[in-house]
Amino acid sequence: MYQMHNRGRIWLTRPFRKLDVIVSNAAVNPTVATILETKEQTLDKLWDINVKAAILLLQDAAPYLQKGSSVVIISSIAAYRPPASMGMYGVTKTALLGLTKALAAEMAPNTRVNCVAPSFVPTHFAKFITGDANLRREFEAKTLLSRLGTTQDMAAATAYLASDDAAYVTRETLVVAGGMQSRL
Repeated sequence: MYQMHNRGRIWLTRPFRKLDVIVSNAAVNPTVATILETKEQTLDKLWDINVKAAILLLQDAAPYLQKGSSVVIISSIAAYRPPASMGMYGVTKTALLGLTKALAAEMAPNTRVNCVAPSFVPTHFAKFITGDANLRREFEAKTLLSRLGTTQDMAAATAYLASDDAAYVTRETLVVAGGMQSRL
């Protein structure tokens, strides 16, 4: 087991000192402003939490990752097509797609690095989208499955990438978005 301490850094609490799986899932979206209207303080918060935290987490974890370890970075469907009200959030999540590719090359061959790009899931985090019935229907209509994803959908994709079933999968992003368009 491990515990997080201030600034998200890792302290291992057991003597074996090996991490099998790291999931980087920190995210924030404190604004609905357009990119050009986003204040510098908000830009800093978006980059610090959505991108920098993932890098710092993996810098701390790297000495404890060994052959067969797996890293899963959580991005977003907004990385591909951010709504105007989520422009900067989408930019930071696009950065995670590139981070996944770069880290997979850097951490190979011992550690696999992959990414999950979830659609909008009805959680507290996405309440401003999924809590508005009209907006929710608009996003559901953009999926081929006519529904939003669930936390179970996202957990299953993450568990797959972290598992031995994905032992030959690295440097990939698994889009879990019900068929929403997802090309850069």
